[in-house]
Amino acid sequence: MDRHVRKVCILGAGSWGTALATLVDRASEVVLWARTPELAEAINRFHENRRYLPGIRLESKIRATLSLEEALSHAECVVFAVPSGAMREVTRLAAPLLGNAHLLVSAAKGLEEGTGLRMSQVMEEVLGGPDQRIAAISGPNLALEVARGVPTASVAAACSDATARACQALWMGPSFRVYTSDDVVGVELAGAMKNVIAIGAGVCEGLGFGDNSRAAFMTRGLAEITRLGVALGARPTTFLGLAGVGDLIATGGSRLSRNYRVGIGLGQGKCLDEILKELGQVAEGVPTTRAICLLARLTHVEMPISEALHSILFEGASVYDTLRALMMRPAKPEV
Repeated sequence: MDRHVRKVCILGAGSWGTALATLVDRASEVVLWARTPELAEAINRFHENRRYLPGIRLESKIRATLSLEEALSHAECVVFAVPSGAMREVTRLAAPLLGNAHLLVSAAKGLEEGTGLRMSQVMEEVLGGPDQRIAAISGPNLALEVARGVPTASVAAACSDATARACQALWMGPSFRVYTSDDVVGVELAGAMKNVIAIGAGVCEGLGFGDNSRAAFMTRGLAEITRLGVALGARPTTFLGLAGVGDLIATGGSRLSRNYRVGIGLGQGKCLDEILKELGQVAEGVPTTRAICLLARLTHVEMPISEALHSILFEGASVYDTLRALMMRPAKPEV
């Protein structure tokens, strides 16, 4: 997609979808599909997403609509920036209207709860099989910093090199450097599973532990999600790149990260429902914890950190006692 495109459609007008819209230079028109009339009206009236990205001015070519048909009409690129739990339904609704699209991008960092499927797998199931138009983008990309033009990098992954390069070209710019990869499995799994480890890093913060604790937790968490990723067909080096350790560093240490804030709340003794209500947005690491524990059991991969977080999130386990039990597991070599 080195050429100028007429229209890009972004399904999802949350913080990440809106941030991605600010990066698109190679299109005459960028349309955000919003789920509420209040949000769409406010974006169009004030040229700002005051609910999710207050203070970020949106160019006049960026507009919002409630109509899926209007959003997708004549769109050459369609970006799915919806929560993982909505991906199947949104893809189903969009499928009959994707005829003009040359590029379909998953920008969601999660796994489908109940199946453990990656987002591109969900899209392909709905669309009827492998689709060479699908790419996934992932990296250390906190939405507010991206929208502010703070320099960062990301990875565009696709089975087709042409598709990966088209995704790269769409967003590559002075503040957003994009690399390509053919390891779709690794990029999607790394982007999703690091959210679980970020929750644990936040727990360390909420308990008042220091940087040593958080660094150790993140490092061992990375080893754990890499084991599962490799068992599912990913390359281990992908987890050492932008979609893996890069995203984990950003997400596991920033209060801009919803998953990190979930962990902080848990460490402070708050219940999950209370934390999510305060957030007012989806924290993908919560449902993904269930999904990766399911995958771990199916593949017989040992994931004690993820299982510990599952017990804290969903089984009412004591945060302190659970972390202490992790520390007292039998001694073993690092590798």
